Amino acid sequence: INTDDVLCLWFYLIGCVQSSRTCFSSVMATRLIMPSASKPKSMMRPTHWNEEVEEAYRFQLAGYRDEIEYKEIQKTDHVDRWPHNGFVKKLVRRDGCYYYYDRTRECPDKQIIRTKLYAY
Repeated sequence: INTDDVLCLWFYLIGCVQSSRTCFSSVMATRLIMPSASKPKSMMRPTHWNEEVEEAYRFQLAGYRDEIEYKEIQKTDHVDRWPHNGFVKKLVRRDGCYYYYDRTRECPDKQIIRTKLYAY
């Protein structure tokens, strides 16, 4: 077995359905997009709702770790927010579709402990 066969098998196992060369280049591109300085140092799960939990919930529902990762992947400095309370209004998901959020709280009580808060 050579290294190309191992890579192909590995990419197949992680769910990549493209050719190993395409998968490998997309993985390398992802590594280039995510510099090591943006990795969080710790993670905690909240027990009570607050605005920080709401913010994290909205980004994680769209498939991002937090606002920092969203800005890196989308290559933007702008996040659409509601003017009166500052909550996230609209996010672009990883697949290119949009998530639109309400002005009021969206994080249900049972999702609070499933939300992750990252520290840098």
